[in-house]
Amino acid sequence: MIKSFRADKMYKKRKGEYPMADNKIYFVDVTNRDGVQTSRLGLAKLQKTMINMLLNDMGISQSEFGFPNTRHEINYLNANLELVDRGVITKTKLSGWMRGLASDVYEAFQNVPRLQHVNLSVSTSEQMIQGKFRGKKSADDIIKTMIEAVEAALSCGALTVGVNAEDASRTSEDFLIKFAKAAKDHGAHRIRYCDTLGYDDPDTTYKRIFNLASAVQIPIELHYHNDLGMATANSVLGAKAAIDAGVDAYINTAINGMGERAGNADLVSCLLAILKSSGFNGKYQIDPQIDLSKAWKLAKYTAYAFDVPIPKNQPAVGDNAFAHESGIHADGALKDRRNYELYDYEELGRGEPEIVETGRLITVGEYGGIKGFRNVYEKLEIEFSDEDEARNILELARYANVHTQKPLVSNELRFIYNYPDIAAKLMTVTPYYVPSGALKARVDKAQESAKKSEAQV
Repeated sequence: MIKSFRADKMYKKRKGEYPMADNKIYFVDVTNRDGVQTSRLGLAKLQKTMINMLLNDMGISQSEFGFPNTRHEINYLNANLELVDRGVITKTKLSGWMRGLASDVYEAFQNVPRLQHVNLSVSTSEQMIQGKFRGKKSADDIIKTMIEAVEAALSCGALTVGVNAEDASRTSEDFLIKFAKAAKDHGAHRIRYCDTLGYDDPDTTYKRIFNLASAVQIPIELHYHNDLGMATANSVLGAKAAIDAGVDAYINTAINGMGERAGNADLVSCLLAILKSSGFNGKYQIDPQIDLSKAWKLAKYTAYAFDVPIPKNQPAVGDNAFAHESGIHADGALKDRRNYELYDYEELGRGEPEIVETGRLITVGEYGGIKGFRNVYEKLEIEFSDEDEARNILELARYANVHTQKPLVSNELRFIYNYPDIAAKLMTVTPYYVPSGALKARVDKAQESAKKSEAQV
């Protein structure tokens, strides 16, 4: 049995009686994996790439950038890893998500040979073991399968192997610790505690993460969904528990809180909670490479790409985050911003004037021509060496517009100009189509019928 949780110890640490811990809180953004699983929404591969670039600019520790076992992701994943090789993406590690099966691991590395960081997902709760596997797997089978997957990833050259305990919040603590210890003993570098249904509350989160981290002494990833509106609170309390137990914490976030059902923990909200709240400010360290001033640009682009407006009252990046109307508040904010603003909008990269065209507007689209195209790039202060370069970039921009089905914005246009070969690769998708059996018979019949009709004309 696990050792009971020390409530008095938690209280002392919450009161800040200990000095700042040496361990750090890192951020793993899952927008390009969990965010794109949002029902009825999605991102084009160019948009996913721009998010990776913006996360890198912001210094976010890791981006879970996609699915190496999904065919339409392969060119995009390989193209983004080429950006790593070229020194374009330098701060953000790109990690692939896959099921915790050795066969999936081997296929993933065959599809994406440059892959270095992986997360292997395994269902651990009794509900899922019974409800998903229908008695075909026992708890011991789950651990055995996970170990095989970890060893497969290491044999393929993975530098970082994270093991995801799916539905960890509904998994018994005894089994969760047994599972995590087995993962660590066989070479895993982190355990991801997945609150898959948003089931935990902050107090429960602290206790369970503290117990897990204390017992296993392995860095903990905190992956919380927002079904009960507590994803941010749970994430930061889970990170606190991991640090208090003596290990690093890796908060999983999504930009603007995107994600399945009610979404995931919001990146900017989690960052600000640790940097600015009374219980965290000055007591816990985050990854020092993170640049909060890039948050505004990242949030705005992601909202545009998903076509989901940022809520007006969204912390830090919403339209009303620094807006004051009532007399008392407006007077107080004008006298001293600290009267009614906890942090400065400049810290987030806000406040710079934005130019909005209100007259003639030339855009780049799938049916655009060379004159309009040159006009758009001239406004970006980009000149082409010759006509051949201009026409090649124009064709890529046309394809990008077909690809995204949105007017291209400046960072996308610059990316296409600077990395045309990468842009061409990541926008190339070859559908899986190897007809056999009934499908082949149906297609063959249709083709034969068409030939007969042609012959009769």
